[in-house]
Order: sequence, then C-alpha cells, then structure tokens
Amino acid sequence: MEHGPPNMTGAPTTEYPGYGSDNSTENTESSSGGLDFDDWMRILILLLAPLGLLGNGAVLWLLGFRVQRTPFSVYILNLAMADALFLCSAFLFSIHAFWGYIFNLLTLKILSFLTFMSYNAGLSLLAAISTERCLSALFPLWYRCHRPKHTSAAVCAGIWALAGMIGLVPFVFWDYLSMPCTNLVIFQFVYFLLLTCVLCVSSLTLLLKVQCSSQRQRPPRLYLLVLLAVLAFLLCGLPLGIWAVLFLYFHIDLIPHWLYEPLACVNSSVNPLIYFFVGRLGHKRREPLRLVLQRALRD
Repeated sequence: MEHGPPNMTGAPTTEYPGYGSDNSTENTESSSGGLDFDDWMRILILLLAPLGLLGNGAVLWLLGFRVQRTPFSVYILNLAMADALFLCSAFLFSIHAFWGYIFNLLTLKILSFLTFMSYNAGLSLLAAISTERCLSALFPLWYRCHRPKHTSAAVCAGIWALAGMIGLVPFVFWDYLSMPCTNLVIFQFVYFLLLTCVLCVSSLTLLLKVQCSSQRQRPPRLYLLVLLAVLAFLLCGLPLGIWAVLFLYFHIDLIPHWLYEPLACVNSSVNPLIYFFVGRLGHKRREPLRLVLQRALRD
C-alpha cells in the first residue's frame, strides 16, 4: 500500500492526506496479494494505540478523581490528555488507511487538526514541566516563595489555546479564505524549534543538577520522572516534529513514514508506564495504582 505523508499544518493539497493516511485514490495491495510493510505498521499502531489509551485513561481517572491535586499533577493530567487525544487520532487514521478509506475529507481534516494540536500541546507541556522542574532545582527558595498558586492551570490553559490556534488558523486561511499565511508558517517553524531548544536545555540542566545532588542524597522521584519522559519524547516523539519541519517547510523527506508514525505512538503510550515505574521504584510489595502514582508525583 503506497503511503503519503501526513499534512500536519493544514496546508492545501489536491487530495487531503492527513496523518497516517494515503495520498493515492486506490487502495492497492502488494503484488503478492498479502500485507505489505505499510500494512504491518498500521497493524502495529492499531495494537499500540489501545494499550496507550488504556494507560493514559487510567492516569486521567486517577489524577482526576482519586489523587490529590498538586501543581505538578495538573501538568501530568494535561499531558495524559494530549497523549490520549494523539493516540485516538492515530488509531482512527490507521483504521481509515487499513480498511479502505472510510472517512470523508472533513473527518480527515478534523483528525489531522486534533493530531497536530495534541502533538504541539504535548511538546509544550513537556517543555513547561522540564523548565519548571529546572527552576525549582536551581532556585528552590525563590521558586517556593514567588511561584503563583495557579501557575500550572494557567500555563496549561494557555498551551491548549495556543496549540488549538496554531492548528486551526491554517485551515481558515488556506481552506476557506484561500489566502497564503507566510507569517504563520514562520511562527510554527520558530515555535517548534524554540520549544525543542527549551526542552533540551532545561532537561540537560536538570540532569546535571540531579547528577551532582545524587552524590549527596537521593534525587526526588519527580526529577527522574521528568527526565525519563523527556528522553522518551526525544527518542520517539521528536522524529514526527522533525519530519514536519523538514518536509512541510523545506520539502525534504529524510525520515520514512513507517518510522515516525509508530514511534510517535510509542512515545504517547510509554508515559503512563514511566509514571508507575517511578512510583514503584524501590517498593516490591503490591500497592494500589493510586498510591503508586501519588508517590511518583510527590515533590
């Protein structure tokens, strides 16, 4: 099955490809009549996405109703929401590509918008989490005394609003007003690069701080959770953003689609495992997931 790249920016195309869909108008099979490599990648996504949705759903339920709300748990709650939304979109796109293109153009545009928004929101939330943990490690007294009470909720609301605007505006300008929006394209490009740089610098600083403090005392679980989540994104989630920058802005297609799509699903699926792994670290006896998650998020 020939596979086309996803249109994550909403740029105009003759036939809307969308995330994980096909540019071709015919659902061709491999020459042997069986499953080709793209089909196996679709199957992999169809297996990964429900597992990731189950894990993120458990995190959403526990943080929403069972665990006491803290400034950091607000970030994790929103990150789980972004991961679940991304996995849901990827799952529906894989169904569309694997079972004969069952969605119409409007549905594909909506799914592509949700994918793009959730990916940007996840990247922004990780950058905010890493930056805040870095500030708390470098300037603990200043952080405790000067941090506003509702910072987490305000930052998360701003991130979702900005991610939604970045994903929605291109559709309005290109699809309905037929107007070019060069400034918006430049903004998207700079936004991605800036967040990636902030994420890398703050994570590296936090890693060095943890490495230095671990010689004197055991670093908090929260720092380990942040570092593992950032590492998972850099290894599995970042290729999708790099593809978007290279292909959509510079028309360079260096990363094959069968690599970045499953990796992005792995990134969104592995975060709940990181939370529970960090919470159970050093505790061998069985405990309710609520206590495990609460311990992992303890500051």
